[in-house]
Amino acid sequence: MSFFEDLFAVSPVEIVPGVRIRTSWGDGLMLSLVESDPNVDVPEHSHPHEQAGLVLEGDFEMTIGGERRALKRGMSYVIPGGVPHALHGGAERALVLDIFTPPREDYKEKQAGSIKPAWELA
Repeated sequence: MSFFEDLFAVSPVEIVPGVRIRTSWGDGLMLSLVESDPNVDVPEHSHPHEQAGLVLEGDFEMTIGGERRALKRGMSYVIPGGVPHALHGGAERALVLDIFTPPREDYKEKQAGSIKPAWELA
């Protein structure tokens, strides 16, 4: 087992049209590098996982628990489990690092499904 991973080398998985994730996880947390195309929205949803994020590139708006804010590079957010939230895409591509605890099993399954068997790589 390696303790290191290049998230940019992980195959991206589209979770909604125009939004792709690349994930890595341990026993208690998950990293998710999220790339969002311009003007793409992620509908309001919730999950039992606590989620924190850091905007690395771009800008967009988020609604968390009914509060809407504009976010840009360097800004962060924390979403308690079960709180509804949504993303409202900006004019440019955005790159965000999301952290979940515990790891999201649905993301693990999506990531595993994106990995091609060796015999399909040739």
